[in-house]
Amino acid sequence: MATRRFDVVILGGGNAGMGVTGPTREAGMSVALLEPVAVGGTCTNRGCTPKKVLVAAAQALHAIERAAFHQIKVGKPKLDWAGLIDREKGLIADLPHQQAKDLVDRGVTLIEAAGRFVGENAIATADDVLEARHIVVATGSKHRPLGLPGEELMITSDEVLSERRQPSSVVFIGGGVIAFEFAHVYARAGTRVTILQPGSRFLGKFDSDAVAQVVAESRRIGIDARLGAEPRRIEKARGGLRVVFEEGGTEQALTADRVIHGAGRVADLDAIDLPAGNVAVADGRIRTDRHMRSTSNAAVFACGDALAGKQQLSPIATYDGTVVGRNIVGAGQVPDYSSIPSCLYTVPALAMVGLTEAEARREGLDCRVEMRDMHEWLSGRTYAETAAWAKVIIDRGSDRILGAHIVGHAGEELIHLFALAMRHGITAGAMKAAVYAYPTFSSDVRYVL
Repeated sequence: MATRRFDVVILGGGNAGMGVTGPTREAGMSVALLEPVAVGGTCTNRGCTPKKVLVAAAQALHAIERAAFHQIKVGKPKLDWAGLIDREKGLIADLPHQQAKDLVDRGVTLIEAAGRFVGENAIATADDVLEARHIVVATGSKHRPLGLPGEELMITSDEVLSERRQPSSVVFIGGGVIAFEFAHVYARAGTRVTILQPGSRFLGKFDSDAVAQVVAESRRIGIDARLGAEPRRIEKARGGLRVVFEEGGTEQALTADRVIHGAGRVADLDAIDLPAGNVAVADGRIRTDRHMRSTSNAAVFACGDALAGKQQLSPIATYDGTVVGRNIVGAGQVPDYSSIPSCLYTVPALAMVGLTEAEARREGLDCRVEMRDMHEWLSGRTYAETAAWAKVIIDRGSDRILGAHIVGHAGEELIHLFALAMRHGITAGAMKAAVYAYPTFSSDVRYVL
């Protein structure tokens, strides 16, 4: 095997890995990036971007459902599922090539192969050994193994985004983000949907009151969302699949065309031989210091879904990669996730930034909580919103925003006002005193503070 030398070698060509290349190439470092599948990673090819095409169709179906409130007469819509999947594939088809070209134009050596550690400063591919002063693990995530008999019969979001035949019925195992987002698309397209969630909570990372709004809207459109439903096995049945689960102390069963993994993702680290690189792992993710450097091998950094202690979100991965790139060139930056917003793309969406009320209470913060149901407000009634709700958590002493949670009411856009306020120390009073264009959803911000 030939040996090639670089300043930086990056494992993974998703948002995190690409983020590393900016600061390091600007500093004149030689950079190699390894990506065995397609540049762009999950977000571009199997996640955020293609998913949003399906969500947009669900939003259109929701708008048609509300047409009568605007005195518009329409017939019952029918979604061409195969056409929708073809549209989704067409929209993303050229993105990996474009992103690969951007990397090459930036001066990055792009290697279309997988890599694994063969030393603290060495990565092996099928053809070469790459030695580097700095190695970055940005290998993304994979679907969480469930250890469930018949698990191999499930499909994942990858297949949801590829299958051109719309199933007549689906069961999601797990009530996480993937389950609820795709459930809203399927249900509005006419598929019968069930979500089986073990335990007592759906969507555990979101504020419980906000989740209650989403669950109520999900049930309104016909989604059978069940808590305390513990899957036991999946088996083949005539005409489909049977999910056997325990609920309320009794064994029950459901039959569906498809059973879909909706129980979250874990770091994808198994194939890179971390022990050979002396890279320590805790709870399935790489153990790092405040600067995202491995605590056991100072040559190694981790970012994106491989990094412990935060949400697995595309913008966070990009941010992580940029911080790691800066730290490689000596910045010593500590990442700050406190004002990065996130969204659940149900219809309507749930948007959040900062602390949930439960987190603020656990931290013992002296805060006031402003909670509003807005669907009967003039703006909500104007657009015939089925759900419009907000909760804002405000520090009593400083009047600063600690967290904001919005369902509907263009929350996926409004949340950025709160994120900017949190990042730059704009108080709740200052947001309330601002003058907003009227009538807009933004002008309602004054009344949720």
